[in-house]
Amino acid sequence: MQIEALRGVGAEVTAIDLRRMTDAEEAQLKQSFSDHGVLFFRDQSLKPEDHIAFARRFGPININRFFKATETHPEIAEVRKEKDQTTNIGGAWHTDHSYDQEPALGSVLVARDLPQTGGDTLFASMYAAYDGLSDGLKDTLSRLRAVHSSRHVFGAQGAYRNEKGERIGNAQAATQDAIHPVVITHPLSGRKALYVNPAFTLHFEGWTQEESWPLLSYLYNHATNEAFTTRFVWQPGSVAFWDNRATWHYALNDYHGDFRLMHRITIEGCPLV
Repeated sequence: MQIEALRGVGAEVTAIDLRRMTDAEEAQLKQSFSDHGVLFFRDQSLKPEDHIAFARRFGPININRFFKATETHPEIAEVRKEKDQTTNIGGAWHTDHSYDQEPALGSVLVARDLPQTGGDTLFASMYAAYDGLSDGLKDTLSRLRAVHSSRHVFGAQGAYRNEKGERIGNAQAATQDAIHPVVITHPLSGRKALYVNPAFTLHFEGWTQEESWPLLSYLYNHATNEAFTTRFVWQPGSVAFWDNRATWHYALNDYHGDFRLMHRITIEGCPLV
């Protein structure tokens, strides 16, 4: 197995078959996941059962409340865009499940059906984003907590309220609100990371949204600095495994009129401190 760090964030892992990992390879992957925040794999041949088995090596699986699952495996959520749909899933900077009291450890995304061109995913390092802040701002943020919610995205009046089809549903379950530190100590690496995101963070605890927006906007612009980001070009057999506590991601919506289907498994996490 070979692991090559990428510019900005993440590492590409080669010379490994995720269906037949040894204990030594598993240990090395876990360390690399902690170090790099997102791991990319090429030329894999994962059946749904292999996808599930790989994810379970890292923790219990979270059954997604809002995404349609595959017909045969409830553990696997579909990330789908039909040819006639104009909006995609994940088409803005975000991190998965920050609205949960115990945010997801990570997500494992497997390419199933790709458009002829486009459909890449951007990733950003929240380790690098935090490290790039001034000491004064780090000190200010260390005393803040932020409110995260699923309501405005997946709820009855949320961003997907006019969604046609069945890829997003269960709006009545969009009742999750959670409060997390703005700067976390990562549970695996022990490093400091910025923990707010444009999709699910509403405001700082004790601040109004109007008061919060100038600082949140600054942090969002800062965190997507080109020096902190990587663009992953999907190919048949590609797999991405990202840490939701250390990265953001953004699914580009630049393949209108074409079909794209990915399979995602989300892994349970822990409280953040």
